[in-house]
Amino acid sequence: MKFVDEAFIDVAAGDGGNGCVSFRHEKYKEFGGPNGGDGGRGGHVYAVADPNLNTLVDYRYSRRHEARRGEHGMGSDMFGAAGADITLKMPVGTIVSDAETGEVLHELLTPGETIVLAKGGDGGFGNMRFKSSINRAPRQKTPGWPGEKKSLKLELKVLADVGLLGMPNAGKSTLIAAISNARPKIADYPFTTLHPNLGVVRVGPEQSFVVADVPGLIEGASEGAGLGHQFLRHLQRTRLLLHLVDVAPFDEAVDPVAQAKAIVAELKKYDKALYDKPRWLVLNKIDMVPAADREALVKDFVRRLRYKGPVFRISALTREGCDELVQAAFQHLHARRLEEQAQGQPEVDPRFASRPDGKDPE
Repeated sequence: MKFVDEAFIDVAAGDGGNGCVSFRHEKYKEFGGPNGGDGGRGGHVYAVADPNLNTLVDYRYSRRHEARRGEHGMGSDMFGAAGADITLKMPVGTIVSDAETGEVLHELLTPGETIVLAKGGDGGFGNMRFKSSINRAPRQKTPGWPGEKKSLKLELKVLADVGLLGMPNAGKSTLIAAISNARPKIADYPFTTLHPNLGVVRVGPEQSFVVADVPGLIEGASEGAGLGHQFLRHLQRTRLLLHLVDVAPFDEAVDPVAQAKAIVAELKKYDKALYDKPRWLVLNKIDMVPAADREALVKDFVRRLRYKGPVFRISALTREGCDELVQAAFQHLHARRLEEQAQGQPEVDPRFASRPDGKDPE
């Protein structure tokens, strides 16, 4: 199953400035000659692959991108200034295609790679360009050339930064709907989620990460119980796992600690590398627990689970504690990227990297 993040944008390069018709007017020089300058070049529209970005969410809110036009030429041999260029930052792996024809124009596969999306128009010639021995007072000029205008489709095969784990009805779909732009199906019965959902969590300008919600696991998933392990492969590239637990199940006979241990056991059976990833405990539906009993409940839960990592208490329904969880997750992801950069390890996009067995990625 392929997950893509799409955006449609309109880019317009700047028009070139017009040339100028002018003649020198100085005292005692009756025939000073032409001195009209050329117009300036219109601004280009560039795109650069930024490894710090992983979504196209910014282009869903800002669709029109237009560069400045070049200034017109002026007298006294003055050329017009070139229009200011604009540069659009896009995630590595962005595919740029024509929105009308579907033709692929560019692919940003290398961090720092820069391409021209729309070329600015050239400036027009002033009359000093047409001066010759037989045409000493030319009055010709040319207008500036128009800049390119394109409607583009941006497509990105996204990889999730954060993955959600948990039993059916743990509140994963409610959480991803509360913190991101995803709108999964939510209902009061198990296995409402039948396929993975991706949501973009927007923390701030150019600050976002992708969260993945996969169908819930149950004990015996390695033998095919429930929906099995078939969707866990979508979490193998994540940097952080959030283990959601329903601390207030409707059935009093259900032990949330036993369910949490079962999820961890199934995770370890499926993939040791996935089991070793950073995994935070998120206790959901805390609003169903009286405020006076919450602290004791959390301490008893952590003690019985023998868990020593970060613990978050949230209510996905009322959004209590969700903002703190989002901020902590973003800071963790940002710190991981800085560590990799400090170690001098180039971050290789797994979509374009070879598999350990030498085969190309699917």
